[in-house]
This record gives sequence, C-alpha cells and structure tokens, in this order.
Amino acid sequence: MTQTTRAASLQEAAPATDVAGLLASMTLEEKLAQIVGFWDKGDGEAVAPLQGAFVEAQGLYDVAAQGLGHLTRVYGTRPVDPVERARWLWDFQRWLVASTRHGIPALVHEECLTGLSAWKAATYPTPLAWGASFDPVLVGEVAGLVGETMRQLGVHQGLAPVLDVVRDPRWGRVEEAISEDPYLVGTIGTAYVEGLQGQGVHATLKHFVGYSASQAGRNFAPVHAGPRELEDVLMVPFEMALLEGGARSVMHSYSEIDGVPVAADPDLLTGVLRDRWGFDGTVVADYFGVAFLHVLHRVAADLGEAAGQALLAGVDIELPTGDAYLAPLAAAVRAGQVDEALVDRACARALEQKAELGLLGATFEDEPPTQVDLDGPRHRAAARRLAEESVVLLANDGTLPLTDPARVAVIGPNADRLEALFGCYSFVNHVIAQHPDVEAGILAPTVLEALDAEWPGAALRHVRGCDVDSEDVSGIGEAVAAAREAEVAVVVAGDSSGLFGRATSGEGCDRDDLELPGVQRQLVEAVLTTGTPVVLVLLTGRPYAVDWALEACAAVVQAFFPGEEGAGAVAGVLSGRVNPSGHLPVSLPRSAGSQPYTYLHPPLGGDSDVTNLSSRPALPFGHGLSYTTFELSDLGVRAGTTAEPVQVRARLANTGDRVGADVVQVYARDLVASVTRPMAQLVGYARVVLEPGESRVVTFSVPPTRLSFTGRDRRRVVEPGEFEIWAGDSSADRRLVRMVTLGGDVHEVGLHEPRRTSVEVGPREAGDVG
Repeated sequence: MTQTTRAASLQEAAPATDVAGLLASMTLEEKLAQIVGFWDKGDGEAVAPLQGAFVEAQGLYDVAAQGLGHLTRVYGTRPVDPVERARWLWDFQRWLVASTRHGIPALVHEECLTGLSAWKAATYPTPLAWGASFDPVLVGEVAGLVGETMRQLGVHQGLAPVLDVVRDPRWGRVEEAISEDPYLVGTIGTAYVEGLQGQGVHATLKHFVGYSASQAGRNFAPVHAGPRELEDVLMVPFEMALLEGGARSVMHSYSEIDGVPVAADPDLLTGVLRDRWGFDGTVVADYFGVAFLHVLHRVAADLGEAAGQALLAGVDIELPTGDAYLAPLAAAVRAGQVDEALVDRACARALEQKAELGLLGATFEDEPPTQVDLDGPRHRAAARRLAEESVVLLANDGTLPLTDPARVAVIGPNADRLEALFGCYSFVNHVIAQHPDVEAGILAPTVLEALDAEWPGAALRHVRGCDVDSEDVSGIGEAVAAAREAEVAVVVAGDSSGLFGRATSGEGCDRDDLELPGVQRQLVEAVLTTGTPVVLVLLTGRPYAVDWALEACAAVVQAFFPGEEGAGAVAGVLSGRVNPSGHLPVSLPRSAGSQPYTYLHPPLGGDSDVTNLSSRPALPFGHGLSYTTFELSDLGVRAGTTAEPVQVRARLANTGDRVGADVVQVYARDLVASVTRPMAQLVGYARVVLEPGESRVVTFSVPPTRLSFTGRDRRRVVEPGEFEIWAGDSSADRRLVRMVTLGGDVHEVGLHEPRRTSVEVGPREAGDVG
C-alpha cells in the first residue's frame, strides 16, 4: 500500500486515538491482527514448551499486512546488538504506521524476570532471592531500572513478575517464584509492578492461577487445589498486585484446575479478574496456551474451537503467535461458531492498552537510541545490594567469617562456573546456552574469581570434584587431597538452570527427590572426612534437603542464583565484608517424601502422633543468621474489633559488635475458626538496619484483610475470637507471644480495604542494650 493509497483509505477510518471508532472501522482480519503476536523464533533449541510444533507459515511483513498486535521478544530471542536491533524496530514501526490501513504500531513485549532478558543486559538475582531479601523497596528500585532500559529500547510490556506461591520445592520453576508465603509474594511482587510501571512499561502478572500447585511438583501437571486454597493462598498476590499495584496485564496459567484448563475458564479470567476485582487491562496467553487447549488439554476439537473457548473465557491476546486467533478463528467466526462480539471485546482491550502506552497515534519519527548502556553503574549497584541482602547464612559454628585465610581449597561444580549465578530466564541460560559460539556478553566473576579478589593474600587451590548432575566420582579423590592440605575447604555446590530437562532447575526441570543433584552430597561428605572445616555454599534455584550438612559442616551459606554481582556477595559474606541478612523465603525441607509442605499448614499438617512420619522442615520459613546478635523485646499488641487494624509494636536491638540488618517478622494464628486455619501466618515484616548498641521500635498496623479467610459461605471474613500474635526471627520463633481477642461481629472484608500492613520504624536509640 502506497502512502497516497493509505491516506485515501484513512479518510474512511476513525482517528487513531478513538478506540471505539477504530474498532467500528476494522475488518475481521484487522481486528484479529491486533490480538496476536508475531515471533521470529528462528532455528535452535526451544525456549518455550513445544515450540517446534508451531511454525510461522508467513513472514513478518505478510502477517503484519493487516496490522499487528504484539512483537514477541525482539531483543530476547537470540543475541543481537541492541542499537542495531532498535534501529530495525523503529523502521518496522514506521512501516506499520505508513503501510497498514490504520497505521497502528505494534506493542513490543519481553521477558524481564531477572532483568531484561537481552544480550549484554544487567542480570539480577532470581525472584526467590528477592524473597530472601525481604526488601520490597529495593526490588521496586530494581524493577524501575529494568523498566527504564526497556522503555529506552522501545519495549512496552514485561512478562513479569511471577506471583505463583511456592507449594512444592520439587517444581522446577521455584526459582522464578518469590516465596511460599502469599503475603511476602504479594508485597514484593506489587513493589516490582509499581517499579516497572513507574517507567511506563506494563507489568504482566503470571501465572494466573494455580500453576505452582501442580501435582507432585511436575510442570504442566493437573492442579487439585480447592476453592479455599485458591482464594486464600494462590490468588492473594494477584489480588494485591492488581488492586493496590495497578498491574495492567495478566497471563493465564497453563494449568488445569479440577479438570478445567485456566485458559478456558470464564469463572477465573472473567468472573474473578474482571467482575469481582474490576480489572480492565489485558489478559495474555502464556506462550501457545490457547493452542494447548486443543493440542494438550484436548478440550477443543481444533484450533478454531480452542480460540473460541479462550476468547469466551477472557483471553484477549494470543502469544507468542496467532496459531489459533488468525485463520482458525476467522473461519470459526464466519461459520457462526464464535460470536464476533468476543473478538471485538478482545480487540477493544488491546487497542485501549496501546492507547495507554501512547502507541495510538505514534509515528516513530524520533530516532532510536544510538547508545544503550544495558548494564551501567546504577544497574551494578542495585544488583550488588540485592545479592548481598539475599544471601542466607543457614548455619555457622563460628568458622565464618574467614577474615584472612592462608590456604583455601575451593571445591565443587559451581565454584568456577559463570552460569551457576543465573536463573532459567537469564539471557545466559535461556538463550546463550543455545549459541555456544557467542560470548556470554556479561561481566560477572565466578565464586572462585571473587574469592581470589576477596583474599588476595590467600593461596587458593581449585578442584571441581564432580559435575552438577552426573554419576562421575573420578574427581572426588583430588578434591579430598586439596582439602587435606588446606586450612578450610569452601565447597560450592547446587544447581544448573535451564529449560525442559536440560538442567536441574528451571522451567520443565523438576525433581524426583531433594538431594543435591548428581554425586554432590558424596563429594561434600568425602571432603568432610578430612577433618578440614567445610563451608558449604549452595547456588540453587530451590531449597534442598541438606539437614545432614547443617550439623556436619562448619557453615552453610545459601544463595538463590544471585545474579551478576552474586559471586562478590557470596565472597563478601565468607570474608565478613558483608554481614549476611537474608532470610529463608521458603522452608528448608528435610525430605522429598514430606512434600508438598508449607509452614502455612493447619494443625493436621505438622508434627503430631497421628503419623509416624514428621513433616517438620530442617529450617523454618524466615530463618537467617547474622555475624551480629539481635534482641527482640517489649512486644505489645492492641486489638479492637474485627473491622479494625491490630496494632503490634516491638523493640529490636543490635546487641553485637558490628552493623547488621534483621527482619522483624510478625505472625498470627486464629485459634478457633469456622474453617481450619494455619498454625502460623506472616502478617507483617520489616527489614531494619542497626549500628552496634542501637535499638529501634517497629510498629505494625495489621489490617483486617491480613487476618481474613474464606468462610464456609465463600465470603472473605474476619471472625471474632482469640488470636495469638507473635514477633520473631522465623515462623518457628515464638519467644514473644501475646494473646488478644477481636470483638465485634463477623466482618466481611471489602474489595478496597488495605491489603498491606503498614510499618513504621522509629528513630534510632543509642545506649547500652547489653
């Protein structure tokens, strides 16, 4: 279409910013074009499930002749120079403006779970590490930096955060989730949404809903959660991020719940999201999720029927491509099998999103960026802070910190492996792994290199010992010899992260057991026989059953794929330059046989004499040690009626000899209720930094929402009665407990009542806190 022809045709079209007018002037094909994406996947190994089953039949310009809704992963599919790619993107957007009848640019989306997933871009710690930091403010700052980069490159929507609540550590995508506690997931996830959207990039909440509760922790397995578990655990973070964070997009889950795939469930995607919560953004398909209604779930006879079911349920945009929403859906509409009004509804939402993002009427006459700093000093500083705050000291007999060691054996498969620092959705493991001839494009020291820099006077001997996941024990003897000659052995073990069975953690990389992969336990135990103190460092995407190591090793340090600055953070913790302050966002399991387990269990889910097998974890949710000591005291709790916040205050003091940060955690237990309630439930937390000898009073205002649950009549309520409230340094720390009584009537929680506990940290108080 020439510029003159397009101008003539637009005389009959509505103004570019008039959504209703645009919709009325569009043909069916033009409307369908606005609710699909195009993905130039190319060749190579898959980065999406069953990717090879779906092949673009036409090239980009042919597909986009009627317009285009989304461009899928322009920067994140293969290694591309960001400046050159931005120039291509601006040229293509100009082509859409000039050469399609309505001149509507495409919306560009990318993965951004650990930073923008693009070559040479900053790569932050995984979301599980966000949870370990207990620092939503810092996570929001990180999201703002990520959004700033994305907006500069012409990216409009990020496919993050993941708000799935961890239910089973065997699930491969635990590393992508934040915590097993829905309140921690909700607060940190909402902070990420606010940070990203503050830069003009729409966040996408995923995966709504139930994905993490899959049977036996298997990816894509059926979900057997009941409606109360959905409401009170799995939906809580989504509700918070939508109602308080204002998230503008939601991605459906691949799951089926009680036999109904979420992608075809109008009760969830319309009834909950829109009718109850008032969501007015877009619902996007998880990649190929619409087609999976036919291909995997078998609830649709063909792709046209799958498209009709998804549209009816409330899936507005098919991603990454238009396998179902283009030709199959057009045929179904013309055959009278799908109401075109459903297409109109989805298209209107897609156009309204583009209007919000400033795309309707955009001409792209400006020039693309000619210099892009994807990993500058501000990114590095934020990545370093988040990594340092997220390292969890699990156990320590006093060996750490190692301030000035002379001879150190650095052993283990993750000691000198760059990829061990990153999660599945990092560009290094997601894409570069499939391009072995391309450099990683990121400057990140390994743990070995970081330790060498941390202890310049020490003699370091490195021995790998074994692979991450093989049965080869041939290197263990050399590791034992190295340990015998050293004054301390640092064993760096854990996971590799990747996709669909190509690693030990990540999407489609689930586990049958929770032992360290391969022969890594055998390696650690062999090194322990030397009598040399062993510091075990775990770089993992999930918690493993390492209770055996907590007693046997001199110290155990946990880092959940800590990102580009993670090795320095680990080295800093080992040397004492960094005082560890991370806390476990998930319980540390004792065995795979006790899974699924959560600290949110009711009375029958914990230790009792009704079974011979204990579910008690090796370490509780919220656990984390420091090189200083803290004292929590003066707990006060004031409660009124069920409709009023509960006021909680406590004094935190640093009684040690160095500056440190602690996380004050407030828990509640409803002693008698109309349905069973958890034995402990996090209702507030605060990360507090104190100098030696300082103390601060921390006050929490816990809104009724935090004490509410879904009653027998399916209403969200707070019931009057007795509650235990306690503050501590983990869910199991019950040294400070108060009993309070909530008066009044049963209170039904309103849609717009506060969901976040407000926290006030008082002024610093110096003095002898002894």
